[in-house]
Amino acid sequence: MASKMEVDPSPSAAEKLSSDSVMASTGTTASVTVALHPLVIMNVSEHWTRIKAQEGKPMEVLGALIGKQKGRNIEVYNSFELVFHREDGNVIVDRTYYNTKEEQFKQVFKDLDFLGWYTTGGPPDQYDISVHKQICEINESPIFLKMNPLTRNSDLPVTVYESVIDVVNGVATMLLVEIPYTLATEEAERIGVDHVARMITSDSSDNSTVAEHLSAQYSAIKMLHNRIKLILEYIKAVEAGELPGNHEVLREAYSLCHRLPVLSTENFKGDFYNQCNDVSLMSYLGTITKGCNTINQFVNKFNVLYDRQGMGRRMRGLFF
Repeated sequence: MASKMEVDPSPSAAEKLSSDSVMASTGTTASVTVALHPLVIMNVSEHWTRIKAQEGKPMEVLGALIGKQKGRNIEVYNSFELVFHREDGNVIVDRTYYNTKEEQFKQVFKDLDFLGWYTTGGPPDQYDISVHKQICEINESPIFLKMNPLTRNSDLPVTVYESVIDVVNGVATMLLVEIPYTLATEEAERIGVDHVARMITSDSSDNSTVAEHLSAQYSAIKMLHNRIKLILEYIKAVEAGELPGNHEVLREAYSLCHRLPVLSTENFKGDFYNQCNDVSLMSYLGTITKGCNTINQFVNKFNVLYDRQGMGRRMRGLFF
């Protein structure tokens, strides 16, 4: 799992000053235009929300942006998470993890390229510049997307930047320039966003069939859990002498326990092991397929570098 950095919900005056120091002058204009797909925004929001739920507090996250660039037009289609750690207060991106993820997404999205990175938090600061310099080792001119999930305004809390080199006090300094962006959607994305919007609207009556089915299952499991908890608390109270024992209720509880599937039977063990073997077999097949693909690529590259016919002519030239 990716590392995280804690975020202060209310930026201090020092952070605001640091934000001003990393931004270029207002007269500097962006050199590219950006079209942002909703999937990227949902990925960043889900990443931040998941880490916050796991850690119990707001944490900063990092990720990569992938898409297409044609001249001065950039279109960001997707994103994936990045792993990082901290050394002496500086954020260090794990390049090994990035290389692995790049190889994986290139196999699926062959026409998409690495365009930049994203993070969460308030206005950009020197920490963002430090990470941006590391990203520049992968892409010479990456874009930088920052989302502020804790904002209270009604606008979309997403800002996109690009870097420029300017002379500040006689020293070449990397600064950020805000890029205006537009939202670009495809038909599948519009359907997905509409589905999510319907699910989060509790008072809406036109939820999808999947959402209604999941809600019904959730309610049934929750009710079952509450009733089992009530029976368990009653039995514990009877054992502790806090409540008088009701033999009819105890018989019903005993009968209910014996209705559960017996996990020690031979039929269960056979079905369980068969399912485990099927899952392991699918994993092995996936590993073998990936290995064959790697060997095939290696053979193709070997044939390109050491063409047999060309080598044969060179060898004959040595002896004749």
